[in-house]
Amino acid sequence: MLDIFPILHTDRLDLVEIKQQHLGDIFKLFGDNRVTQFYNIVTLSNESEAQRFIDWFQNRFVEKLGIRWGISLKGSDSIIGTIGFNNFTKRHRANIGYDLQTNFWNRGIITEALKTVINFGFNELDINRIEAEVMQGNYASEKLLIKVGFKNEGILREWMYWNDKHYDMIMYSLLKADVKLT
Repeated sequence: MLDIFPILHTDRLDLVEIKQQHLGDIFKLFGDNRVTQFYNIVTLSNESEAQRFIDWFQNRFVEKLGIRWGISLKGSDSIIGTIGFNNFTKRHRANIGYDLQTNFWNRGIITEALKTVINFGFNELDINRIEAEVMQGNYASEKLLIKVGFKNEGILREWMYWNDKHYDMIMYSLLKADVKLT
C-alpha cells in the first residue's frame, strides 16, 4: 500500500488528505442531519466531536487499512465532503463510502469523485471488487451507484446494528472486470 497520501484530481475537484485544518469542514458536514440521515453516526453537535473523524481517517491510512479523501473544489483549501475506501484488501475487495455538504448536492460532484476513486482502487490498490452498503430509503445513493455501474446484489437483512436498532442494508458491487479502466 501507499506510504505517501495520494492527491487525486478531476476537472473540478481535488481529492486531498483530510488534516487538522479541516476540523470545521468535517463538523459542517457531519453536523447536518440531512447528511447523517442514512449514516450510522449521530449528527455532531459541536466542532470538537469532528476530531474523532479526522483521527479515524488518518489512522486507517497509516495502518494501511483504508483511505479517505477530502473533496475540495479546485483551488479551495476547504473540503465539502469525503470519499474513499473504509477498508480494503489488496487483490480482493474494498468498501466504499462518500458524503457531501447539502449545498453541493445534485451537481455531479460525487459522481465525478467516485469515478476517480474507483479507477484508483482498481489500478493502484489492485482491488478486484468494490462494495457499497446502502441503508434502505437512501434512493439518491442507490441511483448514483447504478449510474456508475454498480450492481444491486440484494438486501442484507438486519446487517447494520446502530443506535440500539438493526437495519437492513442493500449491497451493491462493482467488479474490476465490469469497467474499462482509465
